[in-house]
Order: sequence, then structure tokens, then C-alpha cells
Amino acid sequence: MIILTGVSGFIGSCLLTDFNQNGYKRDVVVVDDFYKLYKDKNTDNKSVREWMHRDIFLDWFEKTTQKVDFVLHIGARTDTTLMDTAIFDELNLHYTQRIWKVCTKNQIPLIYASSAATYGDGTQGFSDDHLTTHTLKPLNPYGDSKHQFDLWALEQKETPPFWVGCKFFNVYGPNEYHKARMASVIFHTFHQINNTGGMKLFKSHRPDYQDGHQSRDFIYVKDVCSMIMFLMKNTHITSGLYNFGTGQARTFLDLATNTFKAMKIQENISYIDTPADIRDTYQYFTEADMHKMRAAGYTQDFWSLEDGVQDYTSNYLMKSKYY
Repeated sequence: MIILTGVSGFIGSCLLTDFNQNGYKRDVVVVDDFYKLYKDKNTDNKSVREWMHRDIFLDWFEKTTQKVDFVLHIGARTDTTLMDTAIFDELNLHYTQRIWKVCTKNQIPLIYASSAATYGDGTQGFSDDHLTTHTLKPLNPYGDSKHQFDLWALEQKETPPFWVGCKFFNVYGPNEYHKARMASVIFHTFHQINNTGGMKLFKSHRPDYQDGHQSRDFIYVKDVCSMIMFLMKNTHITSGLYNFGTGQARTFLDLATNTFKAMKIQENISYIDTPADIRDTYQYFTEADMHKMRAAGYTQDFWSLEDGVQDYTSNYLMKSKYY
């Protein structure tokens, strides 16, 4: 039996699709806040063993005598603008610590969602080497909650038999319709173009970056699912923190240009000031160091930004389709 938390969310629901396509249908227990009905379409027509609300899951997990083969803890509070540290402590730190302890006690492999937000402004680089983890300084409570759990995990003498913290970079793709402001830039670009015929990118507020040349490591959700499936099949590799990116930063200008191309609309890009509430913590560059994942044996090519935007836009966004 596999446990998958955060199943109604973006990455979790895509993972469930991959599980179903690979024959895992009646052996997956899924966990989420199922009162949030606006995410229901992410899991429509998908097969599971049991749907379990997150509020009762931990007590059940700590007491169950059923055989659990793997835990994928993808659920988290991911709002980077929320400043209430208590919520992040509860949902991202303490909740994950309880899952870790059960997995350790019962020797269950664990994969959990960390984040590239742990890297802060990037001045310490983007290496998933454990020797540099303690030097990182996240820019917001969300990133800090992920960082605090990563540090806690690295300090533990007793661990699950295999564990990985997935440092997700800028993931985009189908099933993020519910994420509102926190949805990917590609999602917002598509809808802004669709509604107005143009796209407004943030101006640069730094002299070393041209407008639109702020860069991110954009990774298609299908690559994220592929890497997680790889880890589940290769539990002999070294446990620890692993970056989930492509290893190649691309500009927001590239992203917008390719979205116009995928929509077959003439390019119309202008620039606006970065909102004041995020300006001081805005990252100008992220790029995952992927040497550890490659050394672990992951050899599959990543979707290019061009191909990923084309697939996402034409096969999902333009059709309001789910994965």
C-alpha cells in the first residue's frame, strides 16, 4: 500500500494519474483537506483504495496495522505571501515530523516535498549538498518551514530506511487551476494573454538585470512525477535532499514569448513594477544544481521550456483539461 498526501493539489494529483497509469489503483490511500471542493476536478475519475481527510490521517497512520510500502508526503501549505508562521509550523513542520517518526518506527520509505524556496536569494548557491544546507536563509515563512524540516531531518540519527526531500523549483503544468495567485507564471501568462491580448512582466529593480530577464528553473510537472517514480524504484541510492529542476534557468521573457507562440497569438509584452509586498524578497535567478540526481542514475531528458509550454498550453490550458 502507498500513502499519498496532498492528492487534491497540483503535484499530488498528477502523481496519482501516473500511479493509475502504472497499475496502482486500489492500493493507494490518499490524504488531503477534502472540504476544499474547488480542487475536486483534480481527482475526478481516479482510482484509489481510500480517501482520508488530513485531520484524521496522522492518528490513523500512527495506529494502523496495515502494511504500508511507501509514503509520499506531497501535501503542504505553499502560500509564499502568508506571514503566519504558526500555520506553517503546524502543517509543514510538525505534521511532517510525525509522519517521519512513524516511517522510522515502521521502516517505511519516505519521500516528502521540500522546496527551492529554502535557497533564499540564491547568494549561497543552489546546491543540494548537505554540507551547505545550514548556510541557507529563506526569504519567507513558507521557505523557512521547509528549511527547518530539512535541517531537522539531517540531524536525525534514526531515519526511515530510505528518505528524500524533494527541493521543487518552479513547477508548472496541468492541475494547477485552483492555485490562484500561487499558480505558475505560465498559467497566469496564458490567462492574461487570453483576456487582454498582451502580457505584463515585472520590471527589473536591479541594475544587473534587464526587464524580463529575471530567470527561473522552470520544470514541467511531468518531469517531477518521472523523478519521483524513479526514486521509488531505486531506494538503494543515498537518502537525502535532492533538487527537482532542469539545471537550466530561463528568462520570464522566454516563457512569455513561448506562450504567445503556443497560443498562436502575436507577441505583445509590456512591463510593470514588481508588487511592493514581494519586491524585497523577489528572486532574480534560480537554477538547480542537478549533479546529485544525475549521479544517482536519473538519465531521462527534461522537457525543454519550449516543448513544455507547448504541451501545457495546447493540450491542457486551451482545452481546460486536467491530467
